[in-house]
Amino acid sequence: MSDKSAIVTGASGFLGRQVLKAFDRSNWSVKGTGFSRADGTTILKVDLGNAAEVTKILDEYKPQVVVHCAAEKSPDRVDKDPEGTRAINIETPRSLAKLCAERSILLIYISTDYVFSGKVGEAPYETEAATGPSNLYGQTKLDGEHAVLSEFKAAGKEGFGVVLRVPVLYGPAQSNSESAVNVLMDTVQKAQQNGAKINMDHWALRYPTNTEDVGRVCKDVAARHLGESDRASLPQILQFSSEDKYTKYEMCQLFGEIMGLPIDRIEPNTEGNDPNVTVQRPYDCHLSTKALKDLGIDVSTQDFVGWWRREVRAFRK
Repeated sequence: MSDKSAIVTGASGFLGRQVLKAFDRSNWSVKGTGFSRADGTTILKVDLGNAAEVTKILDEYKPQVVVHCAAEKSPDRVDKDPEGTRAINIETPRSLAKLCAERSILLIYISTDYVFSGKVGEAPYETEAATGPSNLYGQTKLDGEHAVLSEFKAAGKEGFGVVLRVPVLYGPAQSNSESAVNVLMDTVQKAQQNGAKINMDHWALRYPTNTEDVGRVCKDVAARHLGESDRASLPQILQFSSEDKYTKYEMCQLFGEIMGLPIDRIEPNTEGNDPNVTVQRPYDCHLSTKALKDLGIDVSTQDFVGWWRREVRAFRK
């Protein structure tokens, strides 16, 4: 039996699956929570909006760490259901933080680079840089950060609440639609159809980061904090990101080359945001990883091109 224990929320999701695996591979005693895709064994069915259910799971499994991956992460879906999103992205982590603070459980809250404005010339952003989300998704995640940290502060448990900001993610998926990066593989396939005409952003800069790497960093952050007697001396906000930089159009170019498919029916759009579109995307939200480096945590990442070449080769076998 391991002497280290963790719970991962949203463990049936795109990121949560890899976070769960990272802890399991390092011989932690780990359980995940899910809802519609819970298996009842590794991933337990828990309604995170129900404080009684969350209380029961915390008291039964007594984790030292909770990694909160569950969230509404689609900017477009957020805009269509702002109230529902606020419940998921703000009130749920607030309640979870309160329950964790009462039990002296370390909570790692997964946030986003979209808490920053991403205006030209501002990046890379340090953890203490001024925030200013350009869309409602970023605002709800920023409000979630504040909710989590304020609950731990109110309980006198500063240092038990940690925010980890990450950029757009890619990695092993059950469906390409799980990721704004993976789904571009489907876009390249669709571009092979006669008459296809696809407009693709070639303006905003993105730093696709592998979910397996994020999982490893979550585990390393947890271990670092559990090994520190004075947790309040550690930074409450951390950031992790690959240094690989692409526009969505450049990713389509790469995927086309890897798959041996032309992308002449995909047209690059260099004009930036349409001012009439409700959801605005930032130009460049590149995250500095200095705070993680200062803690001695490995911030290396898998090579984006190499990972996708291996993935496509494996799929073709």
